[in-house]
Amino acid sequence: MRTVALAHLTTLALDPPAMLRLAARTGYDAVGLRLIRVTPDSPGYPLMDDPALLRATRAAMRETGVAVHDIEFVRLTPETEVAALEPFLAAGAELGARQAIAAPYDPDLGRLADRFGALCDLGARYGIGVVLEFFPWTVVPGPAEAAAVVAAAGRDNGGILVDTLHFDRSGATLDTLRAIPPTRLPFLHLCDAPAARPADTEGLLHQARAERLPPGEGGLDLAGVLAAMPAGIPVSLEVPMTALTREAGPEAVARRVREAARRVLEPLRPDRAGPERPRLRPAT
Repeated sequence: MRTVALAHLTTLALDPPAMLRLAARTGYDAVGLRLIRVTPDSPGYPLMDDPALLRATRAAMRETGVAVHDIEFVRLTPETEVAALEPFLAAGAELGARQAIAAPYDPDLGRLADRFGALCDLGARYGIGVVLEFFPWTVVPGPAEAAAVVAAAGRDNGGILVDTLHFDRSGATLDTLRAIPPTRLPFLHLCDAPAARPADTEGLLHQARAERLPPGEGGLDLAGVLAAMPAGIPVSLEVPMTALTREAGPEAVARRVREAARRVLEPLRPDRAGPERPRLRPAT
């Protein structure tokens, strides 16, 4: 069975123990935890610096049976000191995380590849793979550019994180995904959004960080992306819905997102007979 994880951005106001318990109540197999904050006004939960919270997180994992699939969020910048990230990876290993997510914020692509490779080497010491996530507003805007950086780094545990929103907004084609070696695509961030692309970077950032749609409720070609990716890889649902969270709470968001993903992913199960494709837009 495919692992379905809850990405922390979907319920970012919850600390890791609370998120794990919510994930268990709403039908997820795993979570992705944000240990390093992304922006000054959004939270991160530095378990590597908080032994009590790390113990509470491990206790919640034992209580619920929900795993930690990945940890985030490493911004690779000209100032990044990879050695300083060892506590982050050590905490991830203690939680059983399989992947760590890095982001490209260094305009020197050669230096970026070197730092990514060094991070992969550090991750390998802890049994953790490292994926480079591409973003349309960065120097690595799409999957082809991410693949070039990962190839230049040349580490076996280095991969690329495809997010269905960023893939669409990058303007890349499905052939670009098909050209990437399957071993470089260990999991997927799944969400939906309106087909119309924001007009500027501010709009891209707001949509990506605050207002996405559950799978199947927008206009992205989710079926195409899923078909182009390795079959059965874990899927992490990264669907921030800030307005609905304020109105109904994070559990309602997590539950709605999980049920929407079930409708999209169920027809793709290998044990289902026939060529049925998922219906990716609500009936009208």
